[in-house]
Amino acid sequence: MWIMGSPFQYGGQAVIEGVMMRGPDSRAVAVRRPDQTIVVDEKMVGSLTRRFPVLKAPLVRGVVVLIEALVLGIEALTFSASQALGEEEEEKLAPWEIIITVGIALAMAVLLFAFLPVAAAHLLNSVAPGAFVQNLIEGFFRIAIFLAYVVAIGRMADIRRVFQYHGAEHKVINAFEAGDRLEVERVQRYPTLHPRCGTSFLLIVLVISIMIFSFLGEQVLWWRILSRVLLLPLVAGISYELVKISGKYYSRPLCRVLIAPGMWLQKLTTGPPDDGQVEVALAAFEAVAKESEK
Repeated sequence: MWIMGSPFQYGGQAVIEGVMMRGPDSRAVAVRRPDQTIVVDEKMVGSLTRRFPVLKAPLVRGVVVLIEALVLGIEALTFSASQALGEEEEEKLAPWEIIITVGIALAMAVLLFAFLPVAAAHLLNSVAPGAFVQNLIEGFFRIAIFLAYVVAIGRMADIRRVFQYHGAEHKVINAFEAGDRLEVERVQRYPTLHPRCGTSFLLIVLVISIMIFSFLGEQVLWWRILSRVLLLPLVAGISYELVKISGKYYSRPLCRVLIAPGMWLQKLTTGPPDDGQVEVALAAFEAVAKESEK
């Protein structure tokens, strides 16, 4: 997953046997096909924040960017899946299919990170009374569910390869931002961790949610669950702004300390890529970089 800021910062996302990179006006998905060739799909993309400047307002822009990233990510995953299987015809999703897929993804997120933690904390209400304690317990369950989910999927062979492509994406971005030559051998020298990674963003979301929900006081169960859903845009907006700040001031010692947990967490969602995977990530990046130079 990627988070972009302003001025524009290149970002990307690992997909099945490939990488998607996002530039200022385009995105490119590079995938390694079964015959070992690399296919690159380029597409011009815009943002609602350009058409409607009001959406650039702090807290609002983060929600818009995340929804757009989710849509682009689903399209990229669909393309990569067909190419990784060696299919000649690209399967395209209709707008209604994208809406349904995004809806299902959001519903699963609400179930895992809103309903289940609240329900689990509610069951302990008799032994741990009080709004503050309940929110801490809820936050603990939310973080535990997230970590368990990441560890569980990381045991799957296919997902481990996706995590390696995630590492390749980060290596390319790190090399580019360091001003180094974008060659496989040079890129491999850079770390697989990056301060603007979506994994770090998710951890910030979990922490911010604990802080915000602690101000809500005592609530009945149904309103407690609903309030978590209604406040998700606020939590996401604040988290996005914090990720932007951390990316901008990453060289500051205090900032490095604050974002260290998110960087540690990336060790679960990235893996050391081989040269072929870095080559794929470079192909995607070079496509969007070339487009931005026009």
